[in-house]
Amino acid sequence: MRTALFPGSFDPFTLGHQAIVEDGLKIFDKIVVGIGSNSEKNGLLTVENRRRLIEDLYNDNDRVDVSVYSELTGEFCRKIGAQFLLRGMRNTVDYEYERNMMVVNQMLFPEITTVLLFTPPKYVAVSSSMIRELLAFGGDPTQLMPDKIDINNYL
Repeated sequence: MRTALFPGSFDPFTLGHQAIVEDGLKIFDKIVVGIGSNSEKNGLLTVENRRRLIEDLYNDNDRVDVSVYSELTGEFCRKIGAQFLLRGMRNTVDYEYERNMMVVNQMLFPEITTVLLFTPPKYVAVSSSMIRELLAFGGDPTQLMPDKIDINNYL
C-alpha cells in the first residue's frame, strides 16, 4: 500500500490543502494528514480543533486519516509506515523552501520520497495566514475554505 504523509500546520485547512489531498488520492492508496507543530507560526485554532476540522471534512473517506505529531516529520513517516511525503507548491518561494526540506529529509530519511504537487491556479493566492488575517479584521474567508467547513464552529 502506498501511503503518503501530508504534513503541515493547517491553521486552518484551506481549499488549496483540499486540492492537494484530492490530487494525492489519485496517486496514493492512503493519505495521512499530519498536523505538526511549527514554532514560527502563531496559531488561530487549537491543534485539537484543526484535527477535528479536517476529520469532519474527510469523515466519509476511509483513505484519509488525520493525526497530530510532535516529532520530526521523517520520524513520523517511519512510525506510520508512510513511504512518501506529499507537499503542495503555490509558487517559486514554496519551491525553494520545499527543495531545501527535501534535501535535508533525503539525507536523514533516504527511504522516504518527497512528492511535490502544484496547487491549482485558482488557489495559488490562498493561504492559512491570509485566512487568519481576514478573520482578525472581521472578514469572511468562506470562499477560501472547503464547502463543508464553517470556521466559526472551530474557533
